[in-house]
Amino acid sequence: MRRPRDYDAELKALTDKARQRKARKQSQLGELVMATGADGLSAEELAGALLAAASTTEAPRREAWRKRGAAFFSGQRHDAGPGAGDKPGSAAPGDGLAPSLAAESGAA
Repeated sequence: MRRPRDYDAELKALTDKARQRKARKQSQLGELVMATGADGLSAEELAGALLAAASTTEAPRREAWRKRGAAFFSGQRHDAGPGAGDKPGSAAPGDGLAPSLAAESGAA
């Protein structure tokens, strides 16, 4: 005779795994913020830049951010200096952050 499944134990294991993944993702995003130098921004500035990046639907801008992020991760760092932020609506601190979300989902 087969043993009955322990649904409570399976649910607990899945919950623990989800909690670990969430903590890992938060840690990686925090490390990314520090690695890009965006930790020097205030929380409001960083949130504003991320909101602008998340709401951008312009494909060329997103592609430029993706390329810049890929270069960042491959070690070919570009300065996120004043040139990146001179354009109105430019979210220089978010330039390296938008690709990280794609990397988290395995798209990049």
